[in-house]
Amino acid sequence: MSRYHSHINSAKNILDTYQGDKPFAIFLKQFFAANKKYGSKDRKSIASLCYHYYRMGNAFTDIAIEEKMLIATFLCETTDSLLLKELRPAWNEKIALSTNEKISFLEKNISLLDFFPFNDLLSVGIERESYSLSMLQQPDLFIRIRPQSKESVSKKLTQSGYQWQQLNEQCIRLKSSEKVADLFELDKEVVIQDANSQQVFNFLKQPGLFNTAIENHSLAVWDCCAASGGKSILLTDILKQKIELTVSDIRESILKNLHQRFKSAGIINYESFVTDLSLADNKTIKKDFDLIICDAPCSGSGTWGRTPEQLVYFKRSTVQNYVDSQKKILSNAIPHLKPAGLLVYITCSVFEAENEGVVNFITESLNGKLLDMQLLKGYQQQSDSMFVAVFKKG
Repeated sequence: MSRYHSHINSAKNILDTYQGDKPFAIFLKQFFAANKKYGSKDRKSIASLCYHYYRMGNAFTDIAIEEKMLIATFLCETTDSLLLKELRPAWNEKIALSTNEKISFLEKNISLLDFFPFNDLLSVGIERESYSLSMLQQPDLFIRIRPQSKESVSKKLTQSGYQWQQLNEQCIRLKSSEKVADLFELDKEVVIQDANSQQVFNFLKQPGLFNTAIENHSLAVWDCCAASGGKSILLTDILKQKIELTVSDIRESILKNLHQRFKSAGIINYESFVTDLSLADNKTIKKDFDLIICDAPCSGSGTWGRTPEQLVYFKRSTVQNYVDSQKKILSNAIPHLKPAGLLVYITCSVFEAENEGVVNFITESLNGKLLDMQLLKGYQQQSDSMFVAVFKKG
């Protein structure tokens, strides 16, 4: 048996064992930690087989797992594959073809929409076939240069030997495999942040938008689903006036991570507390704010290129659970918005119910006046897809 047949057998064992109860990356790390016999090249090959398999979504459900992994490798890889060179040499010769050309070559009766099994749930404006095809590729890695670090970051990148591309003054694209933590002081010099995640506060860059932020005054900001604080760091870098920052999350453990990131980022003066905003009559919040950021818990469907196991294990009934939670969180947060204050609602979802559906709820039930709404399409640039809507309290 060749080592590639062995890799396929090992990958099949992993796929048979995994039940979707935790992120696949964590499961895979635990599997290799418990099975020390695999070298680094073996681990990389086996992991790729698994991830390629999941990227197929509902496609090729009528064939054996082993054959599906080979087809998946053919469709997902774009350069010479040692595995295919040995096991499917005729396929490897066609590896550089487009996906449509590869499917034609395989003579398989397959719809591109099968790669993303939830196309009927997508937000308006998303090209279904394009989004489905994007599932076949791992998104790139993006970093955001912090304002005070442009010179040092540029110098380090130039000397690094990494392949990188500067998309704008702050945003750098790199290969997903690059070890940026070895090159930069994370959160101090750069923040690991997807390209579209860096764009969610563009509306807030308008001069004079916050008429309360005048000399000797501060802008009261509440990041109500702060998680590890990435959006708060971004907002701090964008808004030049003084910010009176408050952050909250449902989990104490994630706020500990936030505190560490804020320390690295140089953010010292802020308030934080743990709260579950999905609970009715939440009494935790004691003040009102000029700006509320709600980066809501969601399906994460705009990021599934990074977690393709979701294409197999996500249950569509879960979408409504997220929507119900989003509405409860907003219902408890918006009463703490000052008159004429701004709400920024963000998801990393591509599902209409979590995006436009919640926008309708905010305007119709929570007295929010929609100022701006954007669907940031990551599949056009190998990044995540995001949704952002900005409201003014009526």
